[in-house]
Amino acid sequence: MRILVLSLYYDPDVCQSNGPIIRAICDDLAAAGHDVTVVTSFPHYNRDEVWPEYKGRFFERGQLGAVHVRRSYIHVSASRSSAARIFNYLSFNVSSTLAGIAAGRHDVIFAMSPPLTIGLTALLIGRLRGTPFCYNLQDIWPEVAVKLGMLRGKRTIRFFERLEQLIYRHAARIFAISEEFRDNLTAKGVDASRIEVIPNFVDTRRIGPMNRDNAFSAQHALTGKYVVLYAGNVGLSQGLEVILDAAESLRQEEDIVFLIVGSGGRRDSLMADAAMRCLTNVRFMPLQAEADVPLLYASSDVALIPLRSNISENSVPSKTYTIMAAARPFIAGVEEGSNVSKLSRDARCGVCVAPEDAAALADAVLRLRANRPVARRMGERGRAYVERHFARESVTGRYRESLERVARRDERQMTPGKHAEPPRLSAPARRTQ
Repeated sequence: MRILVLSLYYDPDVCQSNGPIIRAICDDLAAAGHDVTVVTSFPHYNRDEVWPEYKGRFFERGQLGAVHVRRSYIHVSASRSSAARIFNYLSFNVSSTLAGIAAGRHDVIFAMSPPLTIGLTALLIGRLRGTPFCYNLQDIWPEVAVKLGMLRGKRTIRFFERLEQLIYRHAARIFAISEEFRDNLTAKGVDASRIEVIPNFVDTRRIGPMNRDNAFSAQHALTGKYVVLYAGNVGLSQGLEVILDAAESLRQEEDIVFLIVGSGGRRDSLMADAAMRCLTNVRFMPLQAEADVPLLYASSDVALIPLRSNISENSVPSKTYTIMAAARPFIAGVEEGSNVSKLSRDARCGVCVAPEDAAALADAVLRLRANRPVARRMGERGRAYVERHFARESVTGRYRESLERVARRDERQMTPGKHAEPPRLSAPARRTQ
């Protein structure tokens, strides 16, 4: 089977959430014997420009492992405005559509969101090539953008809502990463038979329980400290100001260190805020090399999953599974009934507090520090749960099987002299949250 994958980011671009997921899916599809071609942008994540070594190019062909990679032009602006962001996406839509058409015929197209507009690229290529496309839903857009104030104006919002409906209507299969996402789509009138719930995952062979005192801990003077870790995108939707507020209330607890690791649009302002408050118990580190990630989590005592109010129902942070795989408990700032809150309840692996509630966050940190055996058992339960439900091999295998079904169904429908068989849908996803 020939699979065309569309993704805004791909290795070596170090997108902290979607990057490892799409690379693992593509590698495992190729390992299963499929011919995989990825159309992606030139590396630019969390920079104001394309990486210098890729500047001045419009298209490039290469190979990463067994996966064919075609990179195409994207306009990158230093502006943080919504208009600039939309123009960046649209420039990639144009170039990636051309690159996808030039890549030849495929049996199925797999589009990885965000951005929402990548679904439009999949639709256009699919129409021109007569190929079905599947849409992977990592965030509910434009809802998240509207809630964060990134999209404003009735006409603009309405345009993207119509685009969202267009993509859902024409996708052969929509992969939702949680049951809450599926419910959101069906409430909008999307046919439930075309939605398949497949959660994100973690490589449990790479991320696992390790000694708390290790080389990374020693190198960064974390040994002997109670480390409260946030690792991931330092952006708008996380609301990381709550970490600074909690740290300020705990500044007298000399052994507690809040460690913020990652990059993003809010990092500089957050660092400036911490410096202005003289928060010596908050440390910042850049995005770490992939090889150091297991040691980073091992060096922590508890990890954070903060989200802004009213965002958790539209977002499922993939870092949750990494924390669980590392056998560390988490504190999540999410609404009751969200995917993470249900997971915390079912696996008994974390504590949930109200979003943006610094007092509740600080109190949860103190309670876990005071009850380390309880925290350790939380981490152990999280590890066992993620091995059963979110291990890489089983989840990427579900993507492979579903893509194969979509490609076979299209082939039967296109074969002259044969009647199209009725769709054979997979069984409803078993509840794992």
